[in-house]
Amino acid sequence: MQRLMGGVIECASKKPRLAHALTRDIARALAGRTSRASIALYDRTTRTSCTYRADKHYDSASIVKPIVLGALLHATGGDLSEEEQDLARKMIVNSDNQSTYVLWDMIGPDGIQDFLDQAGMTNTAVDEAGFMGLTQVTARDQAILLELLTGEDDAVLDEEERAYVLELMRDVQEDQRWGAPAGAPSDADVQVKNGWLQRSEENLMNPWDRGDWKVHSMSAITGRAYDYGLVVLTENNRVPEDEHPEVGWGYGMDTIESVAKAIHRNLYPGR
Repeated sequence: MQRLMGGVIECASKKPRLAHALTRDIARALAGRTSRASIALYDRTTRTSCTYRADKHYDSASIVKPIVLGALLHATGGDLSEEEQDLARKMIVNSDNQSTYVLWDMIGPDGIQDFLDQAGMTNTAVDEAGFMGLTQVTARDQAILLELLTGEDDAVLDEEERAYVLELMRDVQEDQRWGAPAGAPSDADVQVKNGWLQRSEENLMNPWDRGDWKVHSMSAITGRAYDYGLVVLTENNRVPEDEHPEVGWGYGMDTIESVAKAIHRNLYPGR
């Protein structure tokens, strides 16, 4: 356990040295970063878990999209039309917002909430105005979703439905595969979904706003002997004066990847 920037990094493992190393190296990865971050990690193989500010709420940006797909599958029993399959692929693989809103409206807020309830994601709140990217998420709840998708319990989604979500996350387009997968074992299957949103309370619409970037990444690492998931959520990724707005996005990405590399390196060194 280590206190850092108003939160406590807590890691537990059947390997005490691993837990200590993860705690130390996550702290080192965040040291000096101005990003506010939250982390949730589970590894079924080594029976390891880590959390840091895991119950803090963030605007979801696009990491809400696996929730939308899960809700769609739950509502339809997995019987998707060709149109729904096309929209689902664009939503996850290309992170297409228009496709997401079509599915969002099909399911409705009650359908989204029913899936959240069934999945045990009790700390996730749908935006009352209906903006999917302003859904309030936590690192812990997003890790619960990854555990559901990679688990064996058919109570919420059956094996075929879970495999379908993971397949799309495995096919995410190349330029959106940054973040939590950074440093993952080269022989693993990597499923990922990222989100990014520039938003401040003072000026929500100006793309040159000096405000806050929310940058998030969630990844399930499977295949061979791997069975773990990592969620890193960040905000306060500021844009300095006279810099392009995407500098804030890149800063958040760097924070996430610094944490991810430390975690992967400790869990599976040399892979």
